[in-house]
Amino acid sequence: MITSQDAAKLTGRDVYGSSGDKIGTVGHIWGDPSGAPAWASVKTGLFGAKESMVPLADANLRRGRLMVPFNKSQVRDAPRIDGSTTEPLAANEFAQLYDYYGQDFHSGQAASGQAASGQASARSSGAAGGYTADDVVDDRSVADNRATADDIMTRSEERLTVGTERERIGVAHLRKYVVTEEQQMTVPVSHEEVRLVREPITGENWSAATQGLTESELDVELFAERAVINKETIPVERVRMVKETVTEQQTVRGEVRKEHIEAALPNEDKRELD
Repeated sequence: MITSQDAAKLTGRDVYGSSGDKIGTVGHIWGDPSGAPAWASVKTGLFGAKESMVPLADANLRRGRLMVPFNKSQVRDAPRIDGSTTEPLAANEFAQLYDYYGQDFHSGQAASGQAASGQASARSSGAAGGYTADDVVDDRSVADNRATADDIMTRSEERLTVGTERERIGVAHLRKYVVTEEQQMTVPVSHEEVRLVREPITGENWSAATQGLTESELDVELFAERAVINKETIPVERVRMVKETVTEQQTVRGEVRKEHIEAALPNEDKRELD
């Protein structure tokens, strides 16, 4: 529950919906005739100076955030006010708000024009001027009454306005790990082998060869090369992460409503005027 003490600290606070999504920030706080906070306007950033209205009956302040029991789209689609003007709200505007949020409008429920903090609100409803439940009629009745008086009927329609908001989508990690793989290389190796070479006896080696019959042994050392593996660690590249902003085109769709006017004239079929 939002108290009068809480209301003094709400302006500029973040507003979060029932699903945990951020909706916007608080613009102004509206108090009921007793001074208790009743409504808050929310700056969603989608409609310029327009601010969406949300009731504070079941809202609460949690960890510096205003938590409301409505989802983001419900609040953003709520009737909006111009946050830059000081024009008072009409009784039928408050009736439209209560009807949108499924609440009953009773005499004296419109905001009194005093903020819950005791300071004058940016706008006032005129309830202090004596609005009663009998003054509250729906928008169509008001439009019909004005048409009867002025012979003019205004046709309105909704326009689709699209904006963007920044949200966190994930975290990128850069991790280094070691893998073992087998490599195969071919290297040339050599070895020594024994080959017998026979030479004839000549005059040059005659004396060495004529020593009679003897037994002897001759040892010859043989050598061979073998492959030896040595490993060394060398740097091969540097890797880093950089963030880039990529702009792409997205198509969004939404439903908009528009009013149609038809005329029923004597002795004529109904005619569509728009």
